[in-house]
Amino acid sequence: MAIEYLKRGKPAEERAEDDTRTRAVVEAALADIEKRGDTAVRELSEKFDNYSPASYRLTGDEIKALIGELTERELADIKFAQEQVINFAQAQRASMLDIEVETLPGVILGHKNIPVQSVGCYVPGGKFPMVASAHMSVATARVAGVPRIVACTPPWRGKPNPAVIAAIHLGGADEIYVLGGIQAVGAMALGTKTIEAVHMLVGPGNTFVAEAKRQLYGRVGIDLFAGPTETMVIADDTVDAELCATDLLGQAEHGYNSPACLITNSRKLAEETLAECARLLKILPTADTASVSWRDYGDVILCDSHEEMLEVANDMAYEHVQVMTDRDDWYLDKMRSYGALFLGSRTNVSNGDKVIGTNHTLPTRKAGRYTGGLWVGKYLKTHSYQKITTDEAAAMIGEYGSRLCMLEGFVGHAEQCNIRVRRYRGRNIPYGTAAE
Repeated sequence: MAIEYLKRGKPAEERAEDDTRTRAVVEAALADIEKRGDTAVRELSEKFDNYSPASYRLTGDEIKALIGELTERELADIKFAQEQVINFAQAQRASMLDIEVETLPGVILGHKNIPVQSVGCYVPGGKFPMVASAHMSVATARVAGVPRIVACTPPWRGKPNPAVIAAIHLGGADEIYVLGGIQAVGAMALGTKTIEAVHMLVGPGNTFVAEAKRQLYGRVGIDLFAGPTETMVIADDTVDAELCATDLLGQAEHGYNSPACLITNSRKLAEETLAECARLLKILPTADTASVSWRDYGDVILCDSHEEMLEVANDMAYEHVQVMTDRDDWYLDKMRSYGALFLGSRTNVSNGDKVIGTNHTLPTRKAGRYTGGLWVGKYLKTHSYQKITTDEAAAMIGEYGSRLCMLEGFVGHAEQCNIRVRRYRGRNIPYGTAAE
């Protein structure tokens, strides 16, 4: 295997140091919220967002007024994007069926898909108003049938962002709070006097939000462990450097630590993409952010073959994987670890982020090895049940159960089975022995 790095980002050791600092800040903030509730939440909001309204929760009139600030086109675009997300979520929900089967005569087994009863949706918006994140979390939760949906989003330039609030409201949120960061996630998970605790947290966020969700997991459920946005371009000589560089830098603008990686078997494309990235960073309005991500977290990896490219891509397990090759469907068949695939030069990651209908809350930091992204199924708990409807089945299963319990040494367990055998088959089984 001959892998060559034409460009490499910060070493893993330096990235780990950043994570350690973040963990300490989050741990202290969550402890403070748990101890002092609303008071701590307000102090954190004042400190990080310089925002301290009389109430963080928006009233119906406030929501209506904010939506009224949007143009007809803006509102129509939000509704169109939300419709695409809802349509796909509904199709996914329809694929998840409750089942009931008779596995043996008189033995009925089944499962039911039951929605989580309350969900806290975090919708980022401090730096960029993430309108699309409302569709992905709030609207999808509504399709799943979640009875109580709480949404938190930070203030944008000192006040609620009308477009974000519109998307949250149209998506079906029951409560909307203008609250960001650790304080929002902590309040929803731990509960305060003004915000009732939820059962599950979902939605993307910055490094501190992601770490807060990680630390709160167990107290509440979460959609997935997520870090900064990652994008990978897998390309061969069927595409050009401008396309590759545009797709890499388009995601690098998310933050100062957003990894972007090109994997290719073309040295010419790799070198030209490096040059094109340098050119675009001179004219990209968000270059102050994207240039830091590209400098510190950008990789260009040159491989000998598509098989080698596939192996590297599966090992890195990036969040967004843009495939532009002469064999895109081959990658679709062979890729095993990723967040979402974007196949062919006609599509791009921004489609998935904003409008096409798939969910943009996706696994990062190699979590794609064991989970997919947020989807309607994440809001559903699959609970099994069983019932035995005949005396014969109760006794027959009881005999097997009795012997298997005694095999493990669980005498009390065995008696649960034995009493059914005695009653429904009339067997005289001495207490504490296995059915023969």
